[in-house]
Amino acid sequence: MFRRKLLALSALAGATAVAACAPQTVYVPQPTYVAPAPVACDTRFQVVNNSSLTVMQLFFSHSSINNWGPDQLGQNVLPPGRVWNYRAANAGAYDFRVVYANGRAAELRRVDICRASRIIVTNSGLYAQ
Repeated sequence: MFRRKLLALSALAGATAVAACAPQTVYVPQPTYVAPAPVACDTRFQVVNNSSLTVMQLFFSHSSINNWGPDQLGQNVLPPGRVWNYRAANAGAYDFRVVYANGRAAELRRVDICRASRIIVTNSGLYAQ
């Protein structure tokens, strides 16, 4: 009986030793990549009248629209040296049109409103900055 107990104990000790040497599966958490949130487009812009003429009308619309819509100045005008602030409703490309006091008009097409923060009115036309 003593021999059986001794055999059982040594078998148990051997199994424990083998189990300790056996490869173990260890869970190592992997870092999770989180993409940065997209930067929101700032659709605010200024129309700066650097011309010598008063701007009587200002139109702008998303480039995907085929008409200008209403005059954005309404009953107002934009005299030389003045600035008008606005925020476009959506991101994307916009078209701009001004009508000067002398009746002449100037247009600027496909301005990325996310990149341009100023539409500059000059005597020779419009440009984005």
